[in-house]
Amino acid sequence: MMSRSRGKRGKGHSRRDFLRQIGVLAGVGVVAERRTARAGSFFQDTPTSDEQICWAKFDLATRESLGERPIGEIMVAIGTSFLGTPYEAKTLETNEPEDLVVNLRSLDCVTFVENTLALSRCIRLRAHDFKEYSNQLRLIRYRKGTIDGYASRLHYFSDWILDNAVKGILADSSQLLGGVPYTGKTRFMSEHRDSYQQLADDSVFEAIRGVEKALNSRERYYLPKESVGQKNKIQQGDIIGITTSIDGLDISHTGLAVEMNGVIKYLHAPLSGGSVQISEESLSAYLQKSSGRTGIMVARPVEPV
Repeated sequence: MMSRSRGKRGKGHSRRDFLRQIGVLAGVGVVAERRTARAGSFFQDTPTSDEQICWAKFDLATRESLGERPIGEIMVAIGTSFLGTPYEAKTLETNEPEDLVVNLRSLDCVTFVENTLALSRCIRLRAHDFKEYSNQLRLIRYRKGTIDGYASRLHYFSDWILDNAVKGILADSSQLLGGVPYTGKTRFMSEHRDSYQQLADDSVFEAIRGVEKALNSRERYYLPKESVGQKNKIQQGDIIGITTSIDGLDISHTGLAVEMNGVIKYLHAPLSGGSVQISEESLSAYLQKSSGRTGIMVARPVEPV
C-alpha cells in the first residue's frame, strides 16, 4: 500500500527552501533558484514531496537544456536521475476508488517508465508544471487517457504499448526491429482473480475479461531473446518490456534502453536490488540470465506536439 499525492496546501516555506531541504536527489544535485509562482500554477508554496521531486527534475532539465534534445535523450537523462530511488511493489493498488496515484518517492518497474515518460514529455514541451505532469501521467496510464474505474487502467503492458501508440505518445517498434508475431494469450488477471481485490466486484471482473479478450484479438509482436542484439538498432530511451513464460501473462518487467560505451544496457526498477539501477551486463545478456525471460517488446517515445 502506498500514500497518494493530492497537491496538499501549506504555508510558511518557499519552493527554494524545500528544494534546499532535499539537497541531492537520486544522484542529481539540486541547485534551485527562487521563482515566483505564476497565477494559475498548480505549484503551492508548501509542496508535497512528490512536487519537490517533480520540480527538481524540471530544474535539472533547465540546467542541462534538456528541452532542446530529442525525446529519447531526455528519457535517459530523467531515467538515470532516478537511480537509487527505492523499489516499492504494487504502488498503484489502493483500497480507494480508482484515481490518479502520484508517487515519485518509490517506484515499481511500470511506474518508473510511466513517470519518466510523463516528465520527459513535459520537458520536451517546455511545460514545467506539476499539473501538466499529472495530466501527462493520467494520459499515459489510462485507456484513452480517461479514468473510468479499475479496468480503465492499462494493466497489461502490451495493452499499455498499443493504447499509447494509438494516442501518438509512442511507436510500437517491435515488428519494425525484426520482431515476430506474439502468440501468447493474456488472461493472468482473470485466472488469478483472488490476487486482485478489485476483481471481487463481478462487474469489474467482467470488464477485465473484456480487456483480455480485446487484447488477444489484436496483433502483437516481440523479439525473441535469441535475436536481441546490436543489430536490432534499439535506441537510447526506447521502452523495453520483457515478455515472460508465465502462463497468461504478456510482460513481467519493464525498463529503458540506455547506451553505455557502445553497449545497450537496461535501466529499470527491479525487486532484486531494491532500487532503480542499470544492468551490469548488456540487455541481451540480461535476458539470457533467466529462462523465464523470453524476449522483448519495444516502444519508442514519439516527439510530443
